[in-house]
Amino acid sequence: MLGARKGIAFRAVRPFVVVLVIAIGLPVAVTLMSSVANAQEARTARLMQAFKDKTARLGAPRIQGEEEVGGKFVPVLYFGSTKVNNDFTIVDEVSKEDPGTVATLFVKVVVQQRIGTAGEEFVRVATSVLLPDGRRGVGTTMGSPALESIKAGQPYRGEVEVIGARYITDYEPIKDASGEIIGAYFVGYKQ
Repeated sequence: MLGARKGIAFRAVRPFVVVLVIAIGLPVAVTLMSSVANAQEARTARLMQAFKDKTARLGAPRIQGEEEVGGKFVPVLYFGSTKVNNDFTIVDEVSKEDPGTVATLFVKVVVQQRIGTAGEEFVRVATSVLLPDGRRGVGTTMGSPALESIKAGQPYRGEVEVIGARYITDYEPIKDASGEIIGAYFVGYKQ
């Protein structure tokens, strides 16, 4: 009979224990998830700032001329007098600051879609992102949802698929002296 009372008492206490575990565990889990997200955001924010500082030291961004990058003819992106199309110095420097990270400079390209209409795409002109065959991903384009944010002149921070892999990312528009969006910065690391 004593064993039966213990079983009844435990069954009566069990819902309380479950509620207690959830009540304590949920805030702890949310706090941990929040801490991880903040750490990820801090990591990409630090890299983005380093990237922008490096390009700013070269001079103001501008477009001049056109050339082939990854099989596409695109505008040539300069910072000051330094042409960055097909030059991997800056993106490699940024990537080396934090092992496992990648960096890209995109240039805006106006694309004829239909007769009378044009669209925009952003093409990688300098990148440390590699294709599956080990070549650099120059000539590849920016995808959603970052593309919509950059077109609107807004940064994008979050998860994005980049050339077949999931990355934690930070994208920011590059604007010329007149305020026109001419390209974008990207930093990220694989999940």
